[in-house]
Amino acid sequence: MNGRRRPFLRPTSTARVAACAAAGTLLISGCSILSGSSNGSRDEPITIMTWAPDDTNATNMPGMPAMAQAYARWVNDKGGIHGRKLRVLTCNERNDAIAAAQCARRAADEKAVAVVGSYSQHGRSFMSPLEAAGIPYIGGYGLSEEEFTSPFSYPVNGGQAALLAGNGRQLASVCGAVSLVRPDTIAGDELPELLDAGLAEGNRSPAADIRAPEDASDYTRQAQQALSGAGSGGGTASDASTDTGTGTGTATGTGVTDGTVADTTGSGPGCVTAALGKRTNTFFDSFRRVQEDDSRVRIASILGSVRQSLVDSTGGRDSALEGTYATGWYPVADDPRWNPMHKIVHDYAFDDNRIDIADPGVQTTWIAYTVLRSVLTSLDPGKISAHAVRTTLDRGHATDTGGLTPKLRWRFQDLLPIRDYPRIVNANVTYQVVKDGKLVAVRQGFVDVGQTLVNRKAA
Repeated sequence: MNGRRRPFLRPTSTARVAACAAAGTLLISGCSILSGSSNGSRDEPITIMTWAPDDTNATNMPGMPAMAQAYARWVNDKGGIHGRKLRVLTCNERNDAIAAAQCARRAADEKAVAVVGSYSQHGRSFMSPLEAAGIPYIGGYGLSEEEFTSPFSYPVNGGQAALLAGNGRQLASVCGAVSLVRPDTIAGDELPELLDAGLAEGNRSPAADIRAPEDASDYTRQAQQALSGAGSGGGTASDASTDTGTGTGTATGTGVTDGTVADTTGSGPGCVTAALGKRTNTFFDSFRRVQEDDSRVRIASILGSVRQSLVDSTGGRDSALEGTYATGWYPVADDPRWNPMHKIVHDYAFDDNRIDIADPGVQTTWIAYTVLRSVLTSLDPGKISAHAVRTTLDRGHATDTGGLTPKLRWRFQDLLPIRDYPRIVNANVTYQVVKDGKLVAVRQGFVDVGQTLVNRKAA
């Protein structure tokens, strides 16, 4: 894909661990798989770390560490885990590879038993220190290749891969030509192939690939390119019709049946989908100026780039985002299945305005800590360690998330056979649309894009 895809380098630190294990030297200096892993005393708190970028010029996710702290207050107020307090450390990853590695080394130094519900695109930098210290990475946001290849990673969703494939399938049902605006980064280089896999399920052509800087204050040039790439799609916006069907959704050779009316004739409006994180609204501002009164091109995105707070801040019912398609991992924010999280945020976040309950990062942190708590409560209180957490997960401990995801577990037979993403166990997505100023479900239930990812063409 455009020549920038880096080679697969995952075996480095994992291979060192395997070599050390074969030699029976895991406790020798240089093979510190168990170092920084013990939280065994019944009187000591259980140390966890959550990291995310904050106060940077690119995407910031301060709600994730804030959610982790609120969760810990709730657990500790209820007596802790087997009477032991949760000690949550937070770290500013700064959208920087060096800072990400420093956060991982701090987790090892502080003897964290897991890194939970965190955000970073620098998996290559943080995963090796975690592997060397034997620390599991539970419920990362899903931005980096390493989160879906390292045996120390336990993703709770399908990451960007599932979102882009799902977005492609959603747009294939309603759009003619599609443009993708995405970050001009290594992580961004993965996205066109994934979106195109979803489009191909609906017999659509690949999207126009528009690269954009992550930290720009204006995207006029990219907006012009995106508008040109999408064109009119041969139809008008009124051609896009939706249906609130139920079920899990499937893909067929003649179109998609994901609760939307598939159109494989080449007609339908052109669509522009953007995946620029917090800069997506900046792009849409530029796009609206370029688009002017041409309503033949619809806009779309993935959850995290478009969220309810953004719709509210741009006019609610009168927002220019009205009609925007969005693909997410989880049910809409007002679904009753989120009520336990909403109550804990209300009771223990103390009006912390960093926490947006509709933010998929906050939601992922909630689910990741649900997994952690389930594992910890299953362990002997005096034998809690990073090694014990990882071993318990590897042996098939299952976590019920109250319907927010399928039951989560990471046995070998639970891993989906997806090239480049072998650690995915949950490839479900949801389809949403901005209607009357609210992000609402297009259809009930989840859409499983696992087979779409399995079938995608090699870059």
